[in-house]
Amino acid sequence: MADENSNDKFDDSVKSDKMFTLKKWNAVAMWSWDVECDTCAICRVHVMDSCLRCQAESKKDALGRQDCVVVWGECNHSFHHCCMSLWIKQNNRCPLCQQEWSIQRMGK
Repeated sequence: MADENSNDKFDDSVKSDKMFTLKKWNAVAMWSWDVECDTCAICRVHVMDSCLRCQAESKKDALGRQDCVVVWGECNHSFHHCCMSLWIKQNNRCPLCQQEWSIQRMGK
């Protein structure tokens, strides 16, 4: 009987002890651009980089130009403003979905 009592005490002490201790915790987050497509369909350059025209101009200018501005349409497609302003002269529709082009917002 003495052995059974000692085992019961041992089991109780094991149950109260923690199985592990959390020493460090790293949170993981997921993110995405607020665009449906991240490449300008007109010049095929990532929309967060300068378009080809602005890249060429910045190489010519010693001072450099400001980065291209991104323009989002009502259809949620995004393009470089420089590219889209040339496109609009020929066709007032989104190059991807062919909806009538209407600017939702501009920015970087």
